[in-house]
Amino acid sequence: MREGDSVRGTGQGAGQGAGQTRAKRADARRNEKALLDAAAAVFVASGVEAPVREIAARAGVGTGTIYRHFPTRADLIIAVFRHQVDACAEAGPRLLATGESPYVALTKWIDLFVDFVVTKHGLAAVLRSDSAGMDTLGAYFLDRLLPVCTDLLDAAVTSGEIRDGVEAYELMRGVGNLCIGADNDPRYDARRLVGLLVAGLRQPR
Repeated sequence: MREGDSVRGTGQGAGQGAGQTRAKRADARRNEKALLDAAAAVFVASGVEAPVREIAARAGVGTGTIYRHFPTRADLIIAVFRHQVDACAEAGPRLLATGESPYVALTKWIDLFVDFVVTKHGLAAVLRSDSAGMDTLGAYFLDRLLPVCTDLLDAAVTSGEIRDGVEAYELMRGVGNLCIGADNDPRYDARRLVGLLVAGLRQPR
């Protein structure tokens, strides 16, 4: 074999190896996303204390697979929390780009935010022993979502649809407060109250 052929052959093998590595990493990311989606759905239905076997069954994997990725329940809950925060954050720019108007984008994003907030029952109880973990989650939550909410509010103000002077933190805090207890009181419709709050942002005609 000529020297040049040897070099080309080695390069091709390296390229194939890199491609296989990227494919495996992509598969691993997809598998982890599917697992986190399954865990999130189970947490919504059964709370964060749901048995791991229920999550594994929904994800179509063995419980050992879950423990390999997330050795403790707190690890799994934190991963689900971050996964859902990221999904909510990524939805903001997409809604703003495709919505009928900035206000419509804002209302749809707030709906997603409500979905996120009301499904977190039991989170604090599980993580209470790890105050540092709770502090880290709170910082991650604000760092990811405050800028998104700010952009949506600014766009709606610029379009003349809502009044100026509302801070993203105030709005998110208000929505969060309205959602307290929504998961255990069938007579309380948090989403309706949040809708009234967001409607109150509209610029008077």
